[in-house]
Amino acid sequence: MLLRILEDVANAKRKDPAARNGLEVFWCYAGLHAIWAHRIAHALWRVPGLKLFARIISQYSRSVTGVEIHPGATIGRRFFIDHGMGVVIGETAIIGDDVLLYHGVTLGGKSSEREKRHPTLEARVTVGAYAQVLGDVTIGADSIIGANSVVVHDVPANSVVTGVPGVAKPRDAKP
Repeated sequence: MLLRILEDVANAKRKDPAARNGLEVFWCYAGLHAIWAHRIAHALWRVPGLKLFARIISQYSRSVTGVEIHPGATIGRRFFIDHGMGVVIGETAIIGDDVLLYHGVTLGGKSSEREKRHPTLEARVTVGAYAQVLGDVTIGADSIIGANSVVVHDVPANSVVTGVPGVAKPRDAKP
């Protein structure tokens, strides 16, 4: 657990040019606090009979950090939420390693059925501020979702998505 926390702090320092030192990151980064609380809630979520306690932890974390992560969401390593206020991550969301989300991002559902209804973000995806990724869609590895975009379809790896609805283009495409 301690090694994961140190890894998270080092990752935040790499991804945020405003981070001055590890102590500041440890004590002041609400996105990290939300991720740490999620790890505890997610562990409880997986134990029969403890889902209520998992939800209580996630709701407390939401009230303190402004980041709502459902305890059922699956999150990889070195996940970072920069300026986390307003981020919402749904129950069946799957987030790969080295993913970066900015404030106001929603990884939301489009269905009320008990099924996979939230997005999957593969490794090294970046999602810009206030972007909405909705439904059981997959965002391919190394893709970037532009700020304020609304994504409702799968996105191939190495893409840039902008607009409402989001349109994907290869990352190396010339304007």
